[in-house]
Amino acid sequence: MSAEPLTVDVAAPRRPGVELLLVLGVSLGSSAVYSVLAIIEKLTRNVPLNQQTTSMNNSITPDRPWLDLAYQLAGLVFPLVPALLALYLLQLSRDRGSIGFDLRRPRFDVGWGFGMAAIIGIPGIAFYLVARQIGINTNVAPANLAENWWTIPVLIGAAAMNGILEEVIMLGFWFVRGRQLAWPLWVIVVSSALVRGSYHLYQGFGGAIGNVVMGLVFGFAYLKFKRVGPLVVAHFLLDLFAFVGYSLIAPYVSWL
Repeated sequence: MSAEPLTVDVAAPRRPGVELLLVLGVSLGSSAVYSVLAIIEKLTRNVPLNQQTTSMNNSITPDRPWLDLAYQLAGLVFPLVPALLALYLLQLSRDRGSIGFDLRRPRFDVGWGFGMAAIIGIPGIAFYLVARQIGINTNVAPANLAENWWTIPVLIGAAAMNGILEEVIMLGFWFVRGRQLAWPLWVIVVSSALVRGSYHLYQGFGGAIGNVVMGLVFGFAYLKFKRVGPLVVAHFLLDLFAFVGYSLIAPYVSWL
């Protein structure tokens, strides 16, 4: 008795909505849920929001640097898997090239990346300080690794990981699948920005509002550039300044 050969229907219809939900569910969507829980936890403390501290990039085992490095590297690699999944799904539907995540225009991507980082970064610092002053944001400490030879490289890696993960999914993948679902362009841009803001709620309402604004600016820029590359560069630069800049400057200033 011979078994029937396994057949695969290569012409099976795509389900962009399901793919979008699944990619979000294993990445930034789940982060948004935990972020909402985090802000609820902070608001229900007997301490004002602006007197609380949100720590990022923390050491896991500071007394064992080799193990701490292993934890940090795992924390950089595994979050990139959903971005790779998004790129893979785009490739299956022949949409990967359309998001502009490649090395075809490096000068364009880097040049506009620096420009977009300046447009977002300078007002962003001012808004963060105001939000903390009026009590709607925590004190954000973005770099808390123990001092080791690998501290700065890991912080640089974290900035790169965030830029790739967020912009590939929230711009490239979200916009392609949104169009396939026949969403109006304004719905695609606004919904992407709102999701971006929601997974930053753990920092406070200021962090969420600031990232919604950033999402709107990045969304319209992506529609203009038709490339996610400049926004990945911009996000990398913003986080690089936040992580590495904070670790170098914070010991000498009191307003961060």
